[in-house]
Amino acid sequence: MNIKPHYFAILFLLLAAIAAPLYSQKPQTKGPNFDVVEFDRKFETVRWLVEYDEVAWKTSDVVMTEDKAELAKLGGEWFCLQDSKKQWHAFYGKLTDGKFQAVFHYTFGPASKVTRSAEVFDPKILDAHAAALATAKTKLVASIPAGSPRFNQYIRKESNGTFGVWMLPAFQPDGTAVYGGEAYYSIDSAGTKILKEESYFKPNFLGFKSSPPREIWLNFRELEKPNLGAIFFVWYYKPYFTKIFIDNAKSTSSIIDTGKGEFIWVHVEKDEAKTTKPEK
Repeated sequence: MNIKPHYFAILFLLLAAIAAPLYSQKPQTKGPNFDVVEFDRKFETVRWLVEYDEVAWKTSDVVMTEDKAELAKLGGEWFCLQDSKKQWHAFYGKLTDGKFQAVFHYTFGPASKVTRSAEVFDPKILDAHAAALATAKTKLVASIPAGSPRFNQYIRKESNGTFGVWMLPAFQPDGTAVYGGEAYYSIDSAGTKILKEESYFKPNFLGFKSSPPREIWLNFRELEKPNLGAIFFVWYYKPYFTKIFIDNAKSTSSIIDTGKGEFIWVHVEKDEAKTTKPEK
């Protein structure tokens, strides 16, 4: 992957363009107790997160080609959203005293086409998105040690008017794929108050260099079932490793490439005598 230093400097986020191959709706499960329904719910969120990634990554590349005088107006605030017609939009600007000033607005269309847009959005919608991200970032920074790996950010306005914000470890500048920490915040419609938090952090972040391609195991043996961050890691980094296993206390999960542009999730419940891979 070509990792662009400017991407971190301006956006505090590294994203990878990952085409989303088809997914079999009938995952293979060996054992009667694995919660496929809950897993599929998490996986649908993961697929949306990866779609968001592509929009942000490709629009950010366009940002870097814009006039330097306009670039100088940017703050650290930016986000993507979908309108009522599921059209993706990306906004880059600056949040000042609770007001978001958009400098760049793009649409993301078929064939990954990025187009600068002059469409007018309700400023209150943009203000609230930017405020919710600022609220989430403040909480995350307070929750992790200084010098922690960089994190990705994702935001979605939910049907009830609140915001969901996901924070997941980014693909690091040195090519390390990191796992072991994640946070989800439900934030009020004004973007200023955290209503609910779902976070998970290991004592230390873990990771793997993305080269050379090889089989890797994610050590989540302290958890009974796959968490969203683990599922995201498998789906996001599948181009870089030959095989990725999520190693939980009672099961292992991985994907199989059928060779036909389709991936199938496979979940295998452990018996008590099953051995596991050593911690990396």
